[in-house]
Amino acid sequence: MSNLRLILDWSLYRLALLLAAPLIPLRLLWRGRRERGYLRHWGERLALGPAPAAGALWIHAVSVGEMRAAQPLVAALRDAHPDAPLLLTCMTPTGRATAEALYGSFARIVYLPYDYAWSMRRFLRRVRPRVGILMETELWPNLVHAAARADVPLVLANARLSARSARGYARLRGLTQACLERIAVAAAQTEADAARLRSLGAMTLHVTGNLKFDIAPPADLLERGAGWKAHWGSRPVLLAASTREGEEAPLLRAFAETAPAGVLLVLVPRHPQRFDEVAGLIEAAGLRYQRRSTLGDVPLSPQIRVLLGDSLGELFAYYAACDVAFVGGSLMPLGGQNLIEAASVGRPVLVGPHTFNFEEATQRAIEAGAALRVSDAGDLMTNALTLLDDAAECARMGRAGLAFAARHRGAASRVASLISPLVSDSGRSRPGRPG
Repeated sequence: MSNLRLILDWSLYRLALLLAAPLIPLRLLWRGRRERGYLRHWGERLALGPAPAAGALWIHAVSVGEMRAAQPLVAALRDAHPDAPLLLTCMTPTGRATAEALYGSFARIVYLPYDYAWSMRRFLRRVRPRVGILMETELWPNLVHAAARADVPLVLANARLSARSARGYARLRGLTQACLERIAVAAAQTEADAARLRSLGAMTLHVTGNLKFDIAPPADLLERGAGWKAHWGSRPVLLAASTREGEEAPLLRAFAETAPAGVLLVLVPRHPQRFDEVAGLIEAAGLRYQRRSTLGDVPLSPQIRVLLGDSLGELFAYYAACDVAFVGGSLMPLGGQNLIEAASVGRPVLVGPHTFNFEEATQRAIEAGAALRVSDAGDLMTNALTLLDDAAECARMGRAGLAFAARHRGAASRVASLISPLVSDSGRSRPGRPG
């Protein structure tokens, strides 16, 4: 029965890939209308073009969040294997831009091909990586199968699997189990993540913690944020960071209706292709605003109620410049975004009701007194304004956030210690992988 299920799952997956093939260029063209990066490097998405460095330590991080989370692991692996080339792959233009900013001086960066059997075989034949490290839970069946045949050990690093995602993977249980059985090591963020992965077929599991706790706030961005704050004047600053579609309109409405004129709202959408859309929402709310890209380092007019954060790679600076931070993706059922960065800068954190992508970190932050959960945009604004009027409580929550972030560091060294034996043993078969 299990073999029959695997055959059926593979058949469904291959059929889906076959049906999707004609739509791929159309999708890239459509996405390219709003984000020009999708119009470039098409050859890489088919494993064409110049060959990446052979024999590399290969890390795949699908987009911005995963690429940033890889920072401490990249540093640990470079220390452990200084002579090994480094290859970073991603799927999105923003992920690629982040990789270029963080690793472009020492790593090769390309798009990972689409998960067709021939493209994955070609990619691995050209790259011949010593190990493949898949950030979080990137399970692509043809990639995993091709890596097993090429004797390339795969690692799930910083692996997380929400209950919702686990239910999705369980719909193709045979295929999911076949993939997870071929993973040499899975380094899960939490015990809950490990339990879900184990229930789907993962064999060699370790709970190593969340790599994002190991990301130290860059000193230059903290200094930049302090400079912004000085140019914005003495008024209280509420940051709405990494907001997503459906969140900005009610948030802006609540701000316009309840916030005193002296409070500045800094609004930073998660996706850069939405900057113009969010600017339209601010205008529709009747609020005077300015874009960060047009402000430079000049003082901000007291008449400006909203600053639109339309810049990339400056999130730590925005956290450093605010008094209270709301972490978006959580007012709508989208799973939330990473609140660890805000805590590590020592800022009080507010989150909405939907944080299933970061559930354990969010719950621990709340228990530590570093974060508060709100029910909707109105509740968010009520709590934010209360905190902005209470400097002592803001300071207490900020100190709690710093302690919370420091307490959970160390994942990078634990994950690197699991990867290093695979790098040194990269020619021989390992348990959980076919010989």
